[in-house]
Amino acid sequence: MANIRDVERLKELLLELGRTRPLRDPLSAGAELDLAGPQLHAMFWLGYDGPLTMGELARRLGVTEKGVTGLADRLETAGYCLRERDEKDRRVVRLQLTGMGHQFFKNAAARLDQRLSFVLGALPAADRDALFRILSRLGTYFAAISAPYAATPLSKHSSSRSKR
Repeated sequence: MANIRDVERLKELLLELGRTRPLRDPLSAGAELDLAGPQLHAMFWLGYDGPLTMGELARRLGVTEKGVTGLADRLETAGYCLRERDEKDRRVVRLQLTGMGHQFFKNAAARLDQRLSFVLGALPAADRDALFRILSRLGTYFAAISAPYAATPLSKHSSSRSKR
């Protein structure tokens, strides 16, 4: 556990950044995309990892299964997703992108790449490498303490994305 001085230092640095530039989630930085933050996050998870059960999507979004049902309703009504029941266990429902959903994801992912490129461009290569090491370490740590919520390995992300 970090000491209180380090927590305060991180908080102050984040506040200072927020005073000069919004610290919005780069995935949610897009009212122009016509989706609310959780809907956009769902589209990214489905775009990168393919169909997910409603329970798994709820866990990844940090919402209840009831909450993800309403979100799925809105995405389905908009034509971005559809529900599919598992053939072996009809109680299991997966949400998947439609053709329109895949196109939306492709465009939104390109916008995200631009935003992340802008942020990373503010750092010299050595700082970017340090950032990547830190984020990797955090990912390993969080995966170890919360195995049910562990992220899909990056190799799957890149291989599934390159198929699109």
